Amino acid sequence: MLKRLGEYLITYSLLATLGVMILGWTLLAVLLLTPLPERRRRATARYTMMAGFRLFTRFLTASGAYRLDLSALDPLRSAGALILAPNHPGAFDAILLLTRHPDLACILKPSLLNHPLLGAGARLAGYIRGEPPRRLVKASVAELERGAAVLLFPEGTRTRRSPVNPLTASVAVIAKHAHAPIQIAFIETDSPYLAKGWPPLKAPHLPIVYRVRLGRRLDPPADVAACIRELEAEYAAALAQAPQRAWLERAAAQRP
Repeated sequence: MLKRLGEYLITYSLLATLGVMILGWTLLAVLLLTPLPERRRRATARYTMMAGFRLFTRFLTASGAYRLDLSALDPLRSAGALILAPNHPGAFDAILLLTRHPDLACILKPSLLNHPLLGAGARLAGYIRGEPPRRLVKASVAELERGAAVLLFPEGTRTRRSPVNPLTASVAVIAKHAHAPIQIAFIETDSPYLAKGWPPLKAPHLPIVYRVRLGRRLDPPADVAACIRELEAEYAAALAQAPQRAWLERAAAQRP
């Protein structure tokens, strides 16, 4: 009972901390960065967001809530333009991935870009609206052509089945038009915290083990459909024994 109470206290404290950090950063960024030229504004926003989220990961580990291993992403900082294509088990995925790269353009749902807490900062950072498809592709290609990396979850939403949901074609279409490689990444976690359908106020059992490892880097595709099939095969093989398999299969069995 006491352990469970502690998990709720830690979870709510961390969420409150994250909310205060985002709100404080947004207010300062809107005031200080808005007058800057677009290129400088975007670069500064992305770098300071990376630093802020990295500070938050220190709170996650210092509190004992998470056991994080994100070090596999560090070589990507000097890898040039590429599409980072991970699976997507939970809502914290983008925040954790953004801590390891200073120029990562994240593709977001329109609802997040319009969110009262998250939207202003995301727009200052030049993050990409996920709809409509033509606009998504054009903006992503522009980011890649100027040398940035693009974060795109090929599932399009959080994972609901093991190993991954059916993939959207966006990642291959963008890679083809931008002549950019696709860097596959595998997120492994033993907790369904903030997965699809997780009640927002429910605390997870702690600590949560969370690890990211890199897969193959695919050359720019000539055939979009063949590229998607190759990606699906890579995820299926690499995540067949991932720790999330157990809770994804339980969740799927409980759905009507």
